[in-house]
Amino acid sequence: MKNNKLYKVVFIFMSIIVLASCETDFDNPNAATAEETYSSREGILAASVGLQQLYSTTGVRWIVETPAITTREGGITTTFQNMIELEDGGASLPNFNSNVQGLWSSMLRVIKIAEDIEANAPNIDLERGTQSGLIAHAKLFKALAIGNLAQNFEQVVIVSNNDNQAEFVPRAVGYENAIALLNEAKSGIDANPISDEFINTVTLGNIDIPNSVSTLLARYNLFVGNYEAAITAANNVNLTSTSEFVYDSQNLNPIWSRVFLNDAPNFKPRDNFGLPAEFVFNPEDGRISFYLVPLDETNQNGLPIEDLAGFYNVNTGSIPLYIPDEINLIIAEANVRKANPDFGAATAALDMVLTDTDDPFGINANVEPYEGPQTTEALLSEIYKNRRAELFLMGLSLEDSRRFDRPEPSGNSMIYTEERNRNFYPYPDLERNSNPNTPDDPNS
Repeated sequence: MKNNKLYKVVFIFMSIIVLASCETDFDNPNAATAEETYSSREGILAASVGLQQLYSTTGVRWIVETPAITTREGGITTTFQNMIELEDGGASLPNFNSNVQGLWSSMLRVIKIAEDIEANAPNIDLERGTQSGLIAHAKLFKALAIGNLAQNFEQVVIVSNNDNQAEFVPRAVGYENAIALLNEAKSGIDANPISDEFINTVTLGNIDIPNSVSTLLARYNLFVGNYEAAITAANNVNLTSTSEFVYDSQNLNPIWSRVFLNDAPNFKPRDNFGLPAEFVFNPEDGRISFYLVPLDETNQNGLPIEDLAGFYNVNTGSIPLYIPDEINLIIAEANVRKANPDFGAATAALDMVLTDTDDPFGINANVEPYEGPQTTEALLSEIYKNRRAELFLMGLSLEDSRRFDRPEPSGNSMIYTEERNRNFYPYPDLERNSNPNTPDDPNS
């Protein structure tokens, strides 16, 4: 009976999400129902389930697809204008592009719901481990949302505002805020370990919150240059643990839906993971066959494309929240970039990726260890190449392309030979038209 009641509340909560505006105006005509949702045990647990569902279905589509086209991980195979605009890129990318709008608005919705859960959980009579789980889960997803915005936009919103007056902060501040949220989540569950009630009701054992928190701490500390902190957080991750978004017949894998549904693909993966020919992979590298199926075709703009495999070729296939070997690649990169570089530690971590044969998801390069020069330039080039192959279509490619100083885009559209055709996205017009604090668009 309790489970039936919870499922009913989940349905109500998801209906609220669907009806809510995609803009930053979060006024809700169903406010009374929303208040009930956040004032009861069943309601707030349902909100946590709904938050996870919103991110894993709606959010993941925009997070993966949008930068994939910009950085040439994928080539479009459709005449839909939003995809054409993304592949053309340049300064003319319009503010009303639906991918840019979708990425922005879905992450703001995640932020708002996470804030509501965090604010209301302490007011409900809950087992301590259930309360800490709710709050850590909300902080984890808010940090993910802010991090995704910071990867793609020059300035970001980190706190929602019901009056369409949300303040913008530089993306580096966004990352620092995400780091603070994750540290708070870690402290909370260290003090009160997550209860079985929360696991059995919300994550169902699919998302390992402690290891996910540590992974994101490593990721975002790397992105802002806190290299020792990134290494420390990375060393706290259990590399045999996994976190994944699970789909079913009612909630399909969102990338499968974009590539395989109705045999009408919107995009397909690029040859060589979308990297230029200077990046050469061993033909026996297992990641090639894991992610790519040979096709020997080009798209309408002459970009060579393949068929897609990996996590995306089954309609209910799960998608990882993170790839375990991202940890080794973070350790490798941080050891190269830190004030006193440790090339030996960097190479050892890189070799863990190259020689991997027992990845929990089966992403096994299984090739020879690194034998190139022990220099900053050579090691960073190898790390970048392996990040693209290991973390293919995980939404990290635009951040990586900038951070590794890959060639700058010209700002012109339809230059399909460019490695990336934008540095950051313009702010959606639905934000600009309602929020007077919206900054000027970046030039490219």
